[in-house]
Amino acid sequence: MLEVLRRIIQEVNGARNLEAALATMVRRIRKAMRTDVCSFYLFDGTIDRLVLMETIGLRAQAVGRVSLEVGEGLVGLVAKREEPLNLEDAQAHPQFLYFEATGEERYSSFLGVPIIHQRRMLGVLVVQQSEKRRFDEEDEAFLVTMAAQLAGVLAHALATGGLNRPSMPGGQARFTGVAASPGMAIGEAVVIAAPADLNSVPDLIPTDVEYEIARLKEAIGRVRDEIRAAGERLASRISAQELALFDVYQQMLGEAALSQEVEKRIREGQWAPGALADVVRRHVQYLERVDDNYLRERAADVRDLGRRVLAHLQEETPQTPAVYPDSTILVGDEISVAMLGEVPREKLAGLVSVRGSSTSHVAIVARAMGIPTVSGMVDLPLPRLGGNRVVLDGHRGRLFVRPTPELESHYQSLIDEERALMEVLEHEQDLPSRTPDGHDMPLMVNTGLAVDAVASLKSRIGGVGLYRTEVPFMITERFPGEQEQTRLYRDQLESFAPLPVVMRTLDIGGDKDLPYFPIEEANPFLGWRGIRVTLDHPEVLMVQLRAMLRASQGLDNLQVLLPMVTNVEEVDDALRLLDRAILELGEEGVPVSRPPVGVMLEVPATLYQLDALARRVDFFSVGSNDLTQYLLAVDRNNPRVAELYDACHPAVLSAMARLAEDTRRLDMPTSVCGEMAGDPAGALLLMGMGFDALSMNAPSLPRVRAAIRRVPLDSARELVAETLRLDSPGEVRRHLAERLGGWDLAHLLPPRD
Repeated sequence: MLEVLRRIIQEVNGARNLEAALATMVRRIRKAMRTDVCSFYLFDGTIDRLVLMETIGLRAQAVGRVSLEVGEGLVGLVAKREEPLNLEDAQAHPQFLYFEATGEERYSSFLGVPIIHQRRMLGVLVVQQSEKRRFDEEDEAFLVTMAAQLAGVLAHALATGGLNRPSMPGGQARFTGVAASPGMAIGEAVVIAAPADLNSVPDLIPTDVEYEIARLKEAIGRVRDEIRAAGERLASRISAQELALFDVYQQMLGEAALSQEVEKRIREGQWAPGALADVVRRHVQYLERVDDNYLRERAADVRDLGRRVLAHLQEETPQTPAVYPDSTILVGDEISVAMLGEVPREKLAGLVSVRGSSTSHVAIVARAMGIPTVSGMVDLPLPRLGGNRVVLDGHRGRLFVRPTPELESHYQSLIDEERALMEVLEHEQDLPSRTPDGHDMPLMVNTGLAVDAVASLKSRIGGVGLYRTEVPFMITERFPGEQEQTRLYRDQLESFAPLPVVMRTLDIGGDKDLPYFPIEEANPFLGWRGIRVTLDHPEVLMVQLRAMLRASQGLDNLQVLLPMVTNVEEVDDALRLLDRAILELGEEGVPVSRPPVGVMLEVPATLYQLDALARRVDFFSVGSNDLTQYLLAVDRNNPRVAELYDACHPAVLSAMARLAEDTRRLDMPTSVCGEMAGDPAGALLLMGMGFDALSMNAPSLPRVRAAIRRVPLDSARELVAETLRLDSPGEVRRHLAERLGGWDLAHLLPPRD
């Protein structure tokens, strides 16, 4: 049997597509087990039913037409129990259900096994025989093994769109992706195509090299103009932070980047379109291998720019609609910031992309503009979506195609409620973040790119809790110099003065690679990163510290934060470099004083060295995202285990509560930055634990402020005590939802199913 199993698996893996693989599989299984029937039922989550997808032995016309609910019939029973069912006389079983279309009344014996991948039921594999026969243990073991082998293949095909779902031609269909920007929208799907195909450019030897270079430069110039125009159209609707993304595009198109490299390739003997495609593909392949969300998303930017330049080289124009309908839900394989700028803002209701994640540039801009966005929707049948009525749920990462009137009405009421809520919350954003019993809970903002438009924020926040200095390092082709960094930091410090700005020193490493400073490690999250890198390269850290100190002259609102600290020696070494930078600047006639210095608590080891760290620094900042990841041993970017990443895990909450208690004992100012701080329920827990400030992305401020203004500090402390007694993340989330509901704050949480 083992040799038969091996041969079947080889044939299935060698099939040209999954449909062919399924057809091969059912035929080979029927032959190997000497049965009359072998069938495969797919669980289609878009309609919550098991659909007959392939069979040998039942009537062919039943494929795609016969479907069952989980728990319905014998196949549904196998799916519900998630265990094999072996029957000698299937029709005698009380759950037997006859489908005339299948012609299965001729068959008595039944053996069904579930197909399960990472706890997720994907379908059911069934064999049947006309004579009454109880399949033996060897038969059952063989079919269970086949189902286990099929599970991985099937999961991959569903994730990559390699299997056509049966639910699209008819009524409502549901697709799931990654929630990239919150909110909900109802509208018409408009599918936008990429400007040009980089993978279908032939190799040609140029007859006139200078002509090829000239038309390359002309094409790049046109794309520069397009990007500039798109940025100008969005300028009044997004802040300078998001607008700086258009500068990133312009930098990539600059002489020192894309243009120069393509020109070199042309001179080596390739015509302009081929040279461009080669260079873009090489950059994209490199970036997609990098184990860092931000850099991986730059691959999308490079690919989009390459397509745009190629379209002009091929004298094509991007395939964009002449007229956009009201409430456009823009759908594409990969949506770029520039594409976003081509749609009239009053028409754009939502975004859906097959590729991308919540850290992509378009997701950043969409959040700033308040546009619901779902990305990573890999099983979306793009060619069949255009013109369909759709409902987009950016809170849960869902898209409903051809929604039922009931579903559309339900979502319309949720949209109306959310709109009314934001209008109410906007009226109190300039009010203090103060509890009803008079406790002030400072709210700060996280920033990253260039300069923020802060006029509307300054009156609403207590400062910048985290400025990610590594972002300017990522959007250039070399380490930025001291003058360049000084200018960037000065813009930030001046914009927020006199409010404090906490600048984190360069946080790169195995998981935040730089194109010009690659680091390859087997386990980047436990490798050379954060302060470990910068202390090993003091020439990089010294330039950055000097730039920060120069930028702070006369403002005195700089605070320096050290990332990924594991032991006190690292802090001592960093402080020595800081003192040296102050001394050097003084000798150059630039007198500066030592700013407050803090440590980022994100490695669990620091939780046990707080006393020693407190003797060396002025404040702590808790990086709740990484701390959660390390405490739970979960890579939240790994889809196999991402659902285990949960800041509401009792171990995480206990660690945070103990940390708050210890920092109060040490009289050490401690803030929390991360997703936990930006969640209304999480913010109430952190306030109740006793943390001094919360730092979050700007869109989270209104809901968090509203929660704090409505819950007394004593009630938040009670909430912490109750929550710490619970045993699982699920219990914690249910309890938080119940308590916020009791305070009439359920509307601050994302809508529930």
